[in-house]
Amino acid sequence: MTNLQIFLDIATEAALAAGAVLQGYLGKVENAITEKGRPGDFVTVADKASETVILDFFHRHLPEHAILAEESGKLGNQDNEFLWAIDPLDGTTNFAHQYPAFAVSIGLLVNGVPQVGVIYDPFHNELFQAAANLGATRNRQPIKISDTSELSKSLLVTGFAYDRRETSDNNYAEFCHLTHLTQGVRRSGSAALDLAYVACGRADGYWERGISPWDVVAGVILVQEAGGKVTSYDGSPLHIESGKILATNGSIHGSLSSELGQAPPLSAWK
Repeated sequence: MTNLQIFLDIATEAALAAGAVLQGYLGKVENAITEKGRPGDFVTVADKASETVILDFFHRHLPEHAILAEESGKLGNQDNEFLWAIDPLDGTTNFAHQYPAFAVSIGLLVNGVPQVGVIYDPFHNELFQAAANLGATRNRQPIKISDTSELSKSLLVTGFAYDRRETSDNNYAEFCHLTHLTQGVRRSGSAALDLAYVACGRADGYWERGISPWDVVAGVILVQEAGGKVTSYDGSPLHIESGKILATNGSIHGSLSSELGQAPPLSAWK
């Protein structure tokens, strides 16, 4: 097996174990929810327990690799060529309300480039996996992006960052604009699942601002290996640290990028 296949297997086992932890906490965190600084930015005992399980896997199997985890932050030498971006519970607000849209997301950057991704939805028991040049799968079966070729016939997904109350660059205008130009825009509350759904053809495109590396590294390689395209809003190469991402089936990429740049200000909407 190649190193990427080995890394994918380790990440898969970690994600499945973490998902089992989340299943055990579902519906039991009402009195164990705290905010991390911004309104709506929650953390629960489930987040922490899930991350503990994942970190244990990597400390045992890949102790030399660096980690960037949502709850624990930077671990190990961040200049290491191998950096794992880990979100133990993407969609914490959903989880806290028992809304079935949350996942474990584990992605590997090799010299800054997404190479391995695992997203596990324990509520629906859906496992998404991908690695560079090894393809993308859902529950071990190959997946591919949709063949929708027109923005007007597309279904999009997006999200709103935790700082949306504090900045005018809050994605509201883009949401309104694209809702009128497409068959619909959905907001799941989980960037990882949004990207997984683009990869398997359930959605045709996804954009968001204010995201962190642990939100999207796994999903980026999923979309790419499923045949899709991932860039910055303007179509330039994606910079993970920028916090902005555009991912599509490729066919609508240019038109969606163009419309994102032309969205009128929110004040234009009556």
